[in-house]
Amino acid sequence: MTDLETRIRNLEDHAALKALVDRFSNLADDKQVHEQTFLFTEDATVQTWFGDTALPPLNGRAEIEASWTPFLAGFDTVYHMNGQFTAQVDGDTATATHYCTVELIGGPDGQKTRNSNGVIYHDQYRRVKDEWLITRREARFTWRDVHPYVAA
Repeated sequence: MTDLETRIRNLEDHAALKALVDRFSNLADDKQVHEQTFLFTEDATVQTWFGDTALPPLNGRAEIEASWTPFLAGFDTVYHMNGQFTAQVDGDTATATHYCTVELIGGPDGQKTRNSNGVIYHDQYRRVKDEWLITRREARFTWRDVHPYVAA
């Protein structure tokens, strides 16, 4: 590859990785967890932290779907707003850090709350058949604010 071809490939890879992250968020907002799992490699792992507390890791698409489906079902509205995204590409692998605000609205017995979360994701990716997939995700929920939901 020429230098120009390499630079173009790097830009295309960065754009594809950002699109992957945004697609993940859009599918989460629509509670399309089954479709979301195909954004991960079959052997993917997800490690989630709430502050200093780690949840048990999820290994593979089936565990991811089994965990996230009932979790998201508990909310009326799910809303992700993606922010900074920095990626480093090395051939067919890549890493990235990105920031996200996640709003979860819902609650038991009609008592809605607005659960606002600041999340930092540390991802590892692998190119499989010309498609970028998440192979490892560490989700760090760094802050949370829960308060009564007030409809507009």
